[in-house]
Amino acid sequence: MAVPESEKGYASGPSSWWGGTEDIESTPELIWPKNIEIYDQMRRQDAQVISVLRAVTLPIRRTGWRIDPNGARDEVVQLVADDLGLSIAGQPERPVIRTRDRFSWNSHLHLALLSLIFGHSPFEQVYRIDEHGHARLRKLGWRPPRTISAVNVASDGGLQSIEQAGPIGASRAVKIDVDRLVVYVNEREGGNWLGQSLLRPAYKFWVLKDRLLRVQAQTVDRNGMGVPVYEGAEQPEYGQAEEREKRAQEDIKRGLEIARSMRSGNNAGASIPHGAKLTMQGVQGELPDADVPIRYYDEQIARAVLANFLNLGGDNSKGSYALGETFADFFTLSLQTVAEDIASTTTQHVIEDLVDLNWGQAEPAPRLVFDEIGSRHPATAEGIRALVECGALTPDDPLEQHLRTMYSLPAADQGTARTPPTAAGGATTAPDPEEGS
Repeated sequence: MAVPESEKGYASGPSSWWGGTEDIESTPELIWPKNIEIYDQMRRQDAQVISVLRAVTLPIRRTGWRIDPNGARDEVVQLVADDLGLSIAGQPERPVIRTRDRFSWNSHLHLALLSLIFGHSPFEQVYRIDEHGHARLRKLGWRPPRTISAVNVASDGGLQSIEQAGPIGASRAVKIDVDRLVVYVNEREGGNWLGQSLLRPAYKFWVLKDRLLRVQAQTVDRNGMGVPVYEGAEQPEYGQAEEREKRAQEDIKRGLEIARSMRSGNNAGASIPHGAKLTMQGVQGELPDADVPIRYYDEQIARAVLANFLNLGGDNSKGSYALGETFADFFTLSLQTVAEDIASTTTQHVIEDLVDLNWGQAEPAPRLVFDEIGSRHPATAEGIRALVECGALTPDDPLEQHLRTMYSLPAADQGTARTPPTAAGGATTAPDPEEGS
């Protein structure tokens, strides 16, 4: 049996969205590139959407990110750590170097997580050559999804290039090949390098909620003060019927002008003829309660990203604290998966590219790792003592400095330091270095 070394099938072709058809997305306004504007509106205008997105992105941005040597040489690990501005796993934190004209991991991570909103977030690699002839990562230039005009994909589903609409005044689009790209894609399937937005399942509820909020505002505006109604005075019986009808119509016309000009205020008022009536009438019956469906739509928006616990504690919420903890744990696992995707893409297309440029493809490369989200425990005095007593933690100067900072204690002064007492109340003495030799 021959070893298959080439593909016969394909992952992208004319039957897919990149061939010009609309068989994947059936909602017209969510077909790319029109959906970019919709998702941008959702993340900027709706409080629940903003809350959900922050619940997803902030823990990932807050957790610690490090470079794992992964068997690479110290020189390689150090260069990668310096260029990404991250510490090395298992080594103490280093002082922050100057950040001018240097890559910022925090800023990059913020923009990379926009792939959750728009489905994709592309970057262009930019390097500089240092005094030793090494290629150093200067920046990963973000290419906003709203500027992408085309995505070129090979038949096997691999990305070939992207095209940006030309800047103002330019006649040609800007083409960026894959060897200069780093593209974060949310839930990519096959050759769909546009991905899927995290907000796609919430779109329907966002639209309905937006419409209902507008109706609710109009309802309060129209019925909060009531609608002014003018009833004309009874017309005297003198004159012809046509003359009486004309006087009645003129009275109604003047009354309509009074009703339309009604405003609330300290000096508000109206003057009407004898026998006429001006009343403020409200709605007969009960107004529809828009609060219930609005809360329901908020719940569905949170459920779309597994953030059900955000709805607990409200006026209409149901469920126990234990259920909320279960929701939160499941949500944390989903954040772990998102962070792993970010770490995998960065390792493959940033770190390995940097190593390949300087040492070749045969050189082992480090990888990007992160602290488990939600795994931090408070460093209490009892916990630290237990770790020291069981031998899992050795007291040293960095630990003392950290504890003094954490508990807002003054810095250590060796000139006035006192010997700590023993458990029996006596004073401990320093061991004799010659004793036991």
